[in-house]
Amino acid sequence: MVKTADEVRSAFLSYFEERGHRVVKSSPLVPQNDPTLLFANAGMNQFKDVFLGREKRDYTRAASSQKCVRAGGKHNDLENVGQTARHHTFFEMLGNFSFGDYFKKEAVAYAWEFLTRQLGLPPDRLKVTIFGGEGAVPRDAEAHTFWTAHVPQERVLELGMKDNFWAMGDTGPCGPCSEIHYFQGLTVPCPEEVAGRRCLGVECECDRWLEIWNLVFMQYDRTEGGLLQPLPAPCVDTGMGLERITAVVQGRRSNYDTDLFRPLLAAAARRAGKPYGADPARDVSLRVIADHLRAMTFLIADGVLPGNEGRGYVLRKIMRRAMRHAKKLGIAEPFLGELTRVVVEGMKAAYPELVSHTETVEKVVQAEEERFSTTLRQAFAIFEEIAASVPAGGVVSGADAFRLYDTYGLPLDFTEELARERGLGVDAAGFER
Repeated sequence: MVKTADEVRSAFLSYFEERGHRVVKSSPLVPQNDPTLLFANAGMNQFKDVFLGREKRDYTRAASSQKCVRAGGKHNDLENVGQTARHHTFFEMLGNFSFGDYFKKEAVAYAWEFLTRQLGLPPDRLKVTIFGGEGAVPRDAEAHTFWTAHVPQERVLELGMKDNFWAMGDTGPCGPCSEIHYFQGLTVPCPEEVAGRRCLGVECECDRWLEIWNLVFMQYDRTEGGLLQPLPAPCVDTGMGLERITAVVQGRRSNYDTDLFRPLLAAAARRAGKPYGADPARDVSLRVIADHLRAMTFLIADGVLPGNEGRGYVLRKIMRRAMRHAKKLGIAEPFLGELTRVVVEGMKAAYPELVSHTETVEKVVQAEEERFSTTLRQAFAIFEEIAASVPAGGVVSGADAFRLYDTYGLPLDFTEELARERGLGVDAAGFER
């Protein structure tokens, strides 16, 4: 039975290759022909022109495991990383695609068979959602018909536009989508229940019913006037996060407890001299470091260098956030550079190109660590000047907190921590303005 992340990825690609799909290599994290996109953030990015009808390929079915980064722009998970079980800056998106070839019936059947037969997930732990219709857009009756061939009707739920309708933009290809959710059990805490309300099941923000796969059925073209015209060649675009489905397969509540992250957490914990799993605050820092090591390794290997604008600025933010958390753990000396080798070792089977960039990645990270140590000393000195001007029990202004963040890369939570140590507060609302 499939167990490791490498095995999950391989099983997915092999399954679809056996069913006539071309296995397409992940595109680089830096989009080649899309100036609107900071980083590749979904499997469909490299097929965008195919979906739009601007490009023809010599295949009509594809499958891929796409490298993705979400750390800037509309999709920005940076500040949540480390705080939750599932947020990441770097992740892999498994996807199968049909360009005017098969449509809903086959997409549904493939997804169900892969999850239940290839991965062995219990069918009674799965529920699906479909688009139930909203306004002038009709209910996705086809998806309901095809799903109920595999799933009891009471496990097929109908939701609205917010949850089950996908669009590439304000105009262009769009259509209903169908999400597959996995039941993790009632022992998973639910904030709604803690607040005295009931858990909303698949509609809840908790992780009891975990979304694992989204099947998008592009069947409309939205015009400038908002009209939905049928597409002449409907397409399928699906996405399933490797980290999330690996956690499900391995029976883990957190992505960080899978084999994708455990070696990194162990290496960081050894350097800190403090075990993972013993202290919640410390664990946040270790998770941040493990996640950000993956992002910085892949970004640098794909040609991004730390800088003061654009992609380079986002990379620098990721790197410096990891470095700040290293300082929180009491690690004074640069060490992230050498830990990038742990990333390469764990990912080289799927991404052999990482190996040739190992030394470059390590050197770039080490240089940034040394540079940031100097910057941090300057930031701490400026903070001491600011704190000295604030009366006892007073508040550091939002403007000063933002200056520390914008000029020296000191995030609000770091400034708040320094302020707390001196009995001061920080005007967080002013910082946000």
